[in-house]
Amino acid sequence: MTNNDLLLAISNMLDPMRKDIQGIQVNVQSLQKDMKEVQADVQVLKEDVGNLKEEVGSLKEEVGSLKEEVGSLKEEVGSLKEEVHDIQVRVKKIELTQENVVIPRLNTIESCYTSTYNRYKENVETYEGMKQDITVLKSVVAEHSEKLQMIS
Repeated sequence: MTNNDLLLAISNMLDPMRKDIQGIQVNVQSLQKDMKEVQADVQVLKEDVGNLKEEVGSLKEEVGSLKEEVGSLKEEVGSLKEEVHDIQVRVKKIELTQENVVIPRLNTIESCYTSTYNRYKENVETYEGMKQDITVLKSVVAEHSEKLQMIS
């Protein structure tokens, strides 16, 4: 075999490899293209993650301030509970005072008033008669005084 024959034989053996290499090159180019897209997507994701980190940071700050406010509100509610308890105790004392002191005294005043009213109501006619009698007595006394002065 000659050198040309050898080269031709080697060339024939390399042809299928060349086709495979060309296919691989096409695949590599496609992969490179896909890699660029993935890199762009990763960059976008990195930016999004950065934004999310910032947002999470601000949310943490807000949650911290909310925790402080809730703590403050809890203290105020505790204070209000104590005040309400004090008010309940005072109201209970007022109710007991009303029940044991004020109401019995009001009942006594009412009974005195009612009895006085009933006496007045029953004696109103007598008072009218007494007024007339007094008027008559005044006129009789005046008349007798005049007669006595004439006699003296």
